[in-house]
Amino acid sequence: MSLFKDQDSSSDNPATWDRFFRFAGRKDDKALKPDDLPNHDEYSDGSSIFNNRRTLAAKAASEPRLRCTEVDEHGNVILVDGEFKKTELIAKLIMAVFKFGLLPRDLRKIDSSNLPHILIRPSAILLNLLHLKVLIKHDRVLLFDIYGSKTSYPQSAFMYDLQGKLQQKNTQASGALPYEFRALEAVLTSVTSELEADFEAVREPVMHILSELEDDIDRNKLRLLLILSKRVSTFEQKAKLVRDAIEDLLEADDDLSAMYLTEKTHDLYRGEDDHTEVEMLLESYHKLTDEIVQEAGNLVSGIRNTEEIVRAILDANRNALMLLDLKFSVGTLGLAMGTFLAGLYGMNLENFIEETNWGFAGVTGVSVVFSLIVCWYGLTKLRRVQRIKMMDDERPRIPRGQAYFPDDRSALGLLDNRNREMLRRINMQKAVSQKKKWF
Repeated sequence: MSLFKDQDSSSDNPATWDRFFRFAGRKDDKALKPDDLPNHDEYSDGSSIFNNRRTLAAKAASEPRLRCTEVDEHGNVILVDGEFKKTELIAKLIMAVFKFGLLPRDLRKIDSSNLPHILIRPSAILLNLLHLKVLIKHDRVLLFDIYGSKTSYPQSAFMYDLQGKLQQKNTQASGALPYEFRALEAVLTSVTSELEADFEAVREPVMHILSELEDDIDRNKLRLLLILSKRVSTFEQKAKLVRDAIEDLLEADDDLSAMYLTEKTHDLYRGEDDHTEVEMLLESYHKLTDEIVQEAGNLVSGIRNTEEIVRAILDANRNALMLLDLKFSVGTLGLAMGTFLAGLYGMNLENFIEETNWGFAGVTGVSVVFSLIVCWYGLTKLRRVQRIKMMDDERPRIPRGQAYFPDDRSALGLLDNRNREMLRRINMQKAVSQKKKWF
């Protein structure tokens, strides 16, 4: 039987219909007068009773709907994409809260929470992982989906895999997993497959744009790299949330032992440390998600390194352009100083140089030499500024012929008396051997 059985409609009440559709008035009723009718001006703003009905109908139509698919213990789908309003579905689920062992606040996470989580209850497992919102019992699986969502294809692939796993015979002799663990494995397989597909869809364009940036740094490529970097960061955060949800479940021994729902129906309860099967199942998928997170982190690191290298290259190019501009400025300054001297010579004043034979050559030579001196001085200063040092020249230098630690009293203070005496004797022996070499 389905968990969402439709209720029978109530029979029509003749008295009710007779009361609403009776045309004959009563004997004691008084005749209506024109003043008894409502004023038309009160509804001139469009707030008539008909408009209110239309507004309520529009709100009811726009209310979010949920689709629910139910699978029985044999892997057969007994309810396919049953459409329910959110209020109706939650009302039906609240009626079955005590049957499922859920809390009313757990039902809010079916629709309102996008944070991946795995909740363990006494008789149910509630999972909200990426595109899947699943409720697992010992003989039922409920798959919830918002009507009109874009995750129809992944959920269809999940349903195909789920039916294949649930239709396997649960024989303890063959070592098959219980019903709830097979459903859990199908959920984790679908989630990890979706993560891998999303990662491949992001990784390929990122690697392509990184390889192109090695040959040519373009503005459009940098803009595309920024967009891809945001996508990769979002994917990494999503993968981390899935991994953390599985990791939190692995750290809770009481929740792991409470996941054996089939055994609970037979009044078999395990200890907190007796959960080897489900722990191995979760650890395998935890490793897969952790590998995806590590690969996404490496991709993010590659993007960050590329951005830093591109930024350094652009800074170096900008510095080279600034240096070239400064060189032109120095050359212009030297030429201006030469023209300054030539301008003084060309003034319409008597200086008695124009009457000599060497006047023009002398002024020209002095101008050229003065310009070269100014250019040489400016380029020398520019070359000194161009040199970048990690430390100043005032740092203390260690003498090569002397030991550093014996002269450092702060270092000797770290030694005890015995080690200090041994170090003193070694230094004395070295000094004696050096004196013998001189003789």
